[in-house]
Amino acid sequence: MMDKSLSFSSKNNGTPKLRRKLSEQLSWEIDNGDILIHNHHHNHNLPNVLEEVDHFLHIHTSNDHKVVPECVILLTKLLDSMIDKYNRSSKFGQDPKGDKSFLDIVDRISKVCNILNTSTALDETSSILEKAMRFLEKDLISILQPRKSTNTSISNNNNTYEFQIKTPKKTFPRKTFSFGSLNLHDSNLVENGSPMENPYEDEEDEEFPSFSQEKVSILNKIATAMINAGYDAEFCMVFANFRRNAFKTALQRFGYDIMNMEDIHKMQWELLEGQITTWNSVVKHCTTVLFNAERKLYDSLFSNQNTIISHKLFSDLVRDVIIQFLNFAQGVVLQKPSAEKLFKFLDMYETLRDMEPVIKFDDSYEEQCVKELEYETATTKSRIVEVAVAMFFYLENSIKSDNQRIAVPNGAIHPLCRYVMNYVKYACEYRDTLEQMFQVHQCIDANKENHKFNMNDQSKMEDGTPNTSAFAVQLMTIMDLLDENIERKSRLYRDQALRYIFLMNNGRYIVQKIKGCVELHESMGDNWCRKKQSSLRLYHKSYQRETWTKVIQCLNPENIQVGGNNKVSRQVLKERFKCFNTMFEEIHKTQSTWVVSDEQLQSELRVSITALVIPAYRSFFGRFKKGVDKYIKYHPEDIEALIEDLFGGNSTSMSRRRT
Repeated sequence: MMDKSLSFSSKNNGTPKLRRKLSEQLSWEIDNGDILIHNHHHNHNLPNVLEEVDHFLHIHTSNDHKVVPECVILLTKLLDSMIDKYNRSSKFGQDPKGDKSFLDIVDRISKVCNILNTSTALDETSSILEKAMRFLEKDLISILQPRKSTNTSISNNNNTYEFQIKTPKKTFPRKTFSFGSLNLHDSNLVENGSPMENPYEDEEDEEFPSFSQEKVSILNKIATAMINAGYDAEFCMVFANFRRNAFKTALQRFGYDIMNMEDIHKMQWELLEGQITTWNSVVKHCTTVLFNAERKLYDSLFSNQNTIISHKLFSDLVRDVIIQFLNFAQGVVLQKPSAEKLFKFLDMYETLRDMEPVIKFDDSYEEQCVKELEYETATTKSRIVEVAVAMFFYLENSIKSDNQRIAVPNGAIHPLCRYVMNYVKYACEYRDTLEQMFQVHQCIDANKENHKFNMNDQSKMEDGTPNTSAFAVQLMTIMDLLDENIERKSRLYRDQALRYIFLMNNGRYIVQKIKGCVELHESMGDNWCRKKQSSLRLYHKSYQRETWTKVIQCLNPENIQVGGNNKVSRQVLKERFKCFNTMFEEIHKTQSTWVVSDEQLQSELRVSITALVIPAYRSFFGRFKKGVDKYIKYHPEDIEALIEDLFGGNSTSMSRRRT
């Protein structure tokens, strides 16, 4: 048996008799796990003392009691000596039986304080109770204090309350690039982009402050003792401060630093893009992982308490974190809008939209917290909506104001056409989100209140035109503006044939982009595509008329045979072949440098030219080749081969001739 003998120091007030009792020597020992108390030649068993105190508490339920029983004095002195023992040699939680006795005593002392009326007794008992609370608070801080350094990943198991956060890979998901220049090429854009990857896969876990079941049990006991003793405010303040700091540290480790709105507003967009990507990842990780883990901790710590405390602490933490997230988003909204920033705003909107139900339908949050966060989130989303819609107007204006007077060489696809089509194609990957945003925008705009579109009605009319939503109308507006701009730019070409090649190139590019994107195709509709393809066929016919009509006229057999015996005029025949050769060679020289990048369109043009020219040339050649062989420069096969050189974008020599 181990004997501990300590003196209890009383205050200098109260009756001499009470002060004498409190200052008497007390010793206690642990015998077979039970505490035996020795005081004034009497031995007391702790369970018996507790029973006496319980009886005292049962009889005296009000605070009008003036006589302090011996059992209360013994318990008060024992609590004081146990605190000193803890402070000298051990921490709370290392001796389960001793800890239980300590907590039992604290529980009784706190109840006694509620009914004592004698000032001295109340002062002495309250003083020891406060000393116990200071001790528990110190141990609480020791447990909550994060370890200075650790590189060990903690595996997820049933015995650990773990909060993990991962560092994203240094890869960019599909929705990260921006359209910063009109000189865009398809190789830089989404069609060749890699699919979105999970930036958290296959990375080592970085430890977020975690607590073993043993520590959670200790925290639970401390929480129960302090809250039952009326020190709930002190416990909650310490606990909340440490958890807020732990979350802040975790977010910093994740790469997210809290910035004020002014700094965000002044930040260069290229730097802010990376911050937005991190922000999206952090918000999603918090709402799907960290908040759930944090709630699990709170539920365990306060399992013996009314859920009000747990919900209050958890709600306050979540509110602080989410308000910081919303402040970041509102700071981004203050950036000067431009069309290429749209996609980052859409990512942010989707993140906030996905966050809303996590807060709204979780009963772990206080009702007031839910209402506040719903309002703040909705307000932030509305601001993002207004800026995002405005970005489409910026795109419209950029199309309208693009009045460049230099024609694209060789009738190639105009950079503006590439820019706009890749922009809208990429935007359509967010179609559902944009449908929602445009509908919200119309609800905000009172002038359009009577022109709402049903974003869920995507059925088609008999002519293949979808029942247009607000976003589809916006797309059609952009496409109309692009058509007008391309038509204007086509007039920059002096060569009418090249003008039609330019129109076909850009028109085919537009159609192929629309057909290659299901969402864009559904928004524009089959009818729109058919009309566009009809226009392309007209351009094709106009090209043939401008280029090959005069060439075919050279092969007209009229006036070649003269006299009554229909003798062939060698001179006329010579001129006809010479005229055809000259015109064909000029066309070949020029149009071999012209560019038709779409292989199908290129093939269609060559096939149509072959079908028009070769039969006429073959007939003329077969009819008049006799006797004028020296005037014939090309056989039909030569012409057919030379046609295959057209629209390749390269200057080709006329070396393929009859040998």
